[in-house]
Amino acid sequence: MTAAQETELKLQLTEDAAESLRVSGLLTGRPKTAMQRSVYFDTPGHDLAAASLSLRIRRTGSKRIQTIKQADQAAVGVFSRPEWEIPVRGDTPVPDDRTPLADVLGEQAAQLAPVFAVAVTRRTWEVSHDGARIEVVIDQGEISAADRRCPICECELELVSGSPQALFALARRISAAAPLSLGVLSKSERGYRLIGPLPQAAKAEAIPLTGDLTAAEAFGRIVLSCQRQFRLNEDLLLATRSPESLHQARVALRRLRSALAIFQPMLGDHGAALREELRWLAGELGDARDLDVLLVRSPDGALRDRLRTARAKAYDRMTTALLSGRTRGLMLDLAEWIAMGDWQSDPATADARGMSAHNFAAKALSRFRRKVKAGGRNLAALNDEARHDLRKDAKKLRYAADFFEPLFQDDHRKAHKRFGAALSDFQDRMGALNDLAAAPLVLERLGLIDMPQADRLTATADRDALMRAAQDAHDRLARARKYWA
Repeated sequence: MTAAQETELKLQLTEDAAESLRVSGLLTGRPKTAMQRSVYFDTPGHDLAAASLSLRIRRTGSKRIQTIKQADQAAVGVFSRPEWEIPVRGDTPVPDDRTPLADVLGEQAAQLAPVFAVAVTRRTWEVSHDGARIEVVIDQGEISAADRRCPICECELELVSGSPQALFALARRISAAAPLSLGVLSKSERGYRLIGPLPQAAKAEAIPLTGDLTAAEAFGRIVLSCQRQFRLNEDLLLATRSPESLHQARVALRRLRSALAIFQPMLGDHGAALREELRWLAGELGDARDLDVLLVRSPDGALRDRLRTARAKAYDRMTTALLSGRTRGLMLDLAEWIAMGDWQSDPATADARGMSAHNFAAKALSRFRRKVKAGGRNLAALNDEARHDLRKDAKKLRYAADFFEPLFQDDHRKAHKRFGAALSDFQDRMGALNDLAAAPLVLERLGLIDMPQADRLTATADRDALMRAAQDAHDRLARARKYWA
């Protein structure tokens, strides 16, 4: 059995947006409508999920199709993955040696059992757009597992023929008619999340980098991982207003911007507009995060009450920004640029793009290490702006070390561990100094600087001690031996 390759752009919609799309006139003709129920199977230990595989039997009317898919866990919007399909007669999986199932499970195939189900009403149109044939699907229904339920409303644009760029062009037309977001979770991923712990703020995931990758391939994987982290936290933030989700969303944006800086030698001027848009979006989240930090430190009283009110308004402004067409367009633009942007064909940066990921990483780590060493030689003499720039350079070094971790995990392990510990300590010290400098600026902007208890948040008695601790941490980092070749 030969695996088919599907390429689709996954989009999230609300029920109201799905209705707006259906009546917008973009999807002409009468759609094919089908009631579908898919049962997903795995072993008690979830061996298929661990192997990045999903197995389902989908029933449409009296027809049953068994499908095995290879998960694309780095996917953001664009899902391109192999799948194996066979018709089956019943609701019991049929192992097949022509798929990965037998190799992954072996004798454990006998332990396969239902883990969750997806029931949707599927409406399908075929659309011609920019010379491509695209199947547009709207799925509405729910995922169920035991006593848990999760609604699902999504739009999938699957490429039948033509250029993948047409998927993004059509998505933008749809977005103008019905607000949508770039999807990052497949139905199977959402099902496994439903049977697991309640969703938490998404921290950075390990990025699968290997030594045989080029710098360009590594860059693509890194950016998609950062974008996925942002989108997962964005959805949770809009649903819960969780301070930790906001923090991790901002971390994801900083990682994205750091990736663009780290890989600047192979990007040239490409992506400048995206960098500015990411800077804008990070700024829209900044006020709310500043107030979250102040509230943690603020004692009970009138000042804390005023800060809570200001925080609620900042979250309202942030929500407006996240739901805006500007943010939705940015996420589409970023996903398309990574997949097929002009940076991939610039002859001026071809050598850097084709460099091995390992060699590119070593050069990048050395470059940012030199900047941090030189910038922090006399911390006490730096003004707040210069220290802030040094803190940003340290973050870029930290993110570069995290991104490239898999490429050096077997090299000089003790030196690797010492360097990482020294870098983390320096970041913590610089963060404490930054909080001290930021507090009076936030309070002054809000007109709260003269309120009772404000001095509790702006006191500078510990500044000299923090400065000495930061200088000591910097000096330890400067002495730490690099672990990369």
